[in-house]
Formats: sequence, C-alpha cells, structure tokens
Amino acid sequence: MISIDSLQKSFRRNSLLNGFSCEARSGEVTLLVGSNGAGKSTALKIATGALQADAGTVKIGGEDIRRDRARALQLCSSLPQSVDFHPRLTAKQILRFYADVRGAPRERIEQEIERWGLEDHFKKRACELSGGLRQRLGLAVLFLADAPCMVLDEPGISLDPDWRETMQQTLIHQARQGKAILVATHLLGEWQDRADRCLLCENGRVVREIDPQKLRPESPATFKIAAV
Repeated sequence: MISIDSLQKSFRRNSLLNGFSCEARSGEVTLLVGSNGAGKSTALKIATGALQADAGTVKIGGEDIRRDRARALQLCSSLPQSVDFHPRLTAKQILRFYADVRGAPRERIEQEIERWGLEDHFKKRACELSGGLRQRLGLAVLFLADAPCMVLDEPGISLDPDWRETMQQTLIHQARQGKAILVATHLLGEWQDRADRCLLCENGRVVREIDPQKLRPESPATFKIAAV
C-alpha cells in the first residue's frame, strides 16, 4: 500500500500542497485527477523521493520514506511525467543500467522490450526516439523492478490509443496480482470503468472520492467529472 498523509509543500511563498492525503491500496488501481496546479504531480514527486515535503508522511509498503528512504523506494517503481534518459545511450543500454540498479534479471529486459514493442528500436539512442517510444521505454524501465507499489504521473499523454490500452490493461493485471497502483491522469474518459478508485484533487489536497464509472472525457476548456 501507498499511504500519503497530510503533506505540506510550499515554493517561493506559493503553497503547492495543503494537507494532501490519500491511499493506494494493494490490489487496486487508484487515480488522482484534477486540473493543472491541483497538487497531483507534487505529491507524487514527494512519494517517489524526488522532492521532500515540508511536513507530512509517506509510507511505501509500510516503510516511512523519511525514516528509511532506501527501503521505501526499493518497494516502489515510478514513471515521472517527463521521461528523460541520457541522449547518447541506446534503449538497451538504458534498460541494462536500470536492471542492474534494481537487481532485475537480464532476461526481464527481453521481456519488457517485447511487451512494449521496442524490438526494432532497442539499438537506437534515446535522442533518436520519438516521444511515444521514449514513453514506452519508460514503461519498460518501470516494470523491470517488479516492485509491489507503482506510481505513474500522466503515463498516457505521449502514447497512441493502442499503447494506452496496452498500458492500462497491464496496470490492471498488475493490480489484480496484488500491487498498489497510483496514477495521476488528465485522460479521464479512457479510464472509465477501469480504475478501482478515483480521487479528486483541488488546491493542493484531495477533496473527495468520485465514482470511476462516471468519468467523462476531458474538455479543452474545462475539467469535467460526471455528477455523483
């Protein structure tokens, strides 16, 4: 389980998080939804160790990230909103590096290359990959660790519809195997009926839980959620 409790975070006198609290339970896909600036990405950066909160706690699989950062992060695999790799490394070199970091067997590299359709691209440098291919490489890295908790920030933005479908079905399968999956997304309509829980974020905190069967496609002008 991923437990985020009462996070506070400010930057240059701007309050980004105001008591942000949520849980992603094992065996479930939990969505964080909300407009830009609602605090989703900031909360996930703190949960994955990329930022430090001013106050509040994060526990990954029961391990407090402040008390035992290394152990907590070992239990979590994450995909940031902006996937960035060393431009001169090939896709296969990147996967080998992360496999060594996370102690994953080399055979898993071949499995992830196949799963994410990278067979014709694994010899290319990161700078030669399109945005969609870099995102699929990021997903391959995410799954190398086989961690019990997974955190993804806007994972579908650069993917075409078929690969978003593959990603969603893979995450649902991972949840059914007992993993805790926490996803921040704007692509509401594509998660209709596919998440177990959906949490609405506003002004740096989670304000309520909404029915994941009542998500509407996002509007270019407004953020819409069906009435509950």
